[in-house]
Order: sequence, then C-alpha cells, then structure tokens
Amino acid sequence: MKTRRHAMILEIINEYSVETQEELLLLLKKNGFNVTQATVSRDIKELRLLKSLSPDGKYRYTSIKKSASDLQGSVQNFFNSSVIMVKAARNLVVVKTLAGMAGALCATIDSITFDGMIGTIAGDDTIFIACADENFATKLVVELKNYL
Repeated sequence: MKTRRHAMILEIINEYSVETQEELLLLLKKNGFNVTQATVSRDIKELRLLKSLSPDGKYRYTSIKKSASDLQGSVQNFFNSSVIMVKAARNLVVVKTLAGMAGALCATIDSITFDGMIGTIAGDDTIFIACADENFATKLVVELKNYL
C-alpha cells in the first residue's frame, strides 16, 4: 500500500500545484488513500519532496529529479510489482502494466532522469516512452528490465 501511495503522491505533485500537506492529504483521499497528516508528513520526508517556487510565485511540492541509479526501495518494488512487459518499438518503449497502474508508474518514470528520454504518456495499463533514437530505446529497455 505504501508503494502505491508514494507513486500516487508523485503523480499528484506532477499534475497539481500542491502548496500544503493538507492539500496533498485531500488529494490522496480523493484518490482512495485514507491517511493521516502524520503519514503524509512521513511520506514527504521519505520521498525527499521539496517546496520550490513556481512560475506563479507560490511555493509547491516538487520531487528531486533522480538518476536511474537512485531508483531503489519502495519505488523499485512498485515497478517490479506492476510491470508485465517492457519492449522497444523503434524509438518508442512500451511498458505494459497491471490494470490501473500505468499512470502512477509513468509519474515515477518521469521523476527519474534518463538522458535521451523525450516524454511519456500513460493509459490505464500501457505507457509509451518517446526516446531520442532507437539506440537509446534499446538501452532504456535493458535499464527498465533490470528493475524487474
């Protein structure tokens, strides 16, 4: 449950401008996670979230961009428990997940810095990752499969 909640927190802060723990708590509850303020506070610390100044002049929660080698612990467990298949198709990487898991996993992948990854898009159970070229797509498949 914790790994899914952490992935949801990353997805929420990537999608919404979250300024306070209370806002994050409400958004988690809207997404089916009934947690306390203390749990949200611990999650923020474990995920190493920061408050940074947004273009509108307000401070909001953001994640530290991580290198692929920093992917560990709960995030790696989340990846391992939700991915069914990873394959390259020219300069695209296709990741098949369990139903309903693609969005949260996509947010997790977006929080990691992979040079050569141009962008991602997620459906219910599929993620498409656009890569700079076919060589990078092949390398990314190997890298992602290491987490399985």
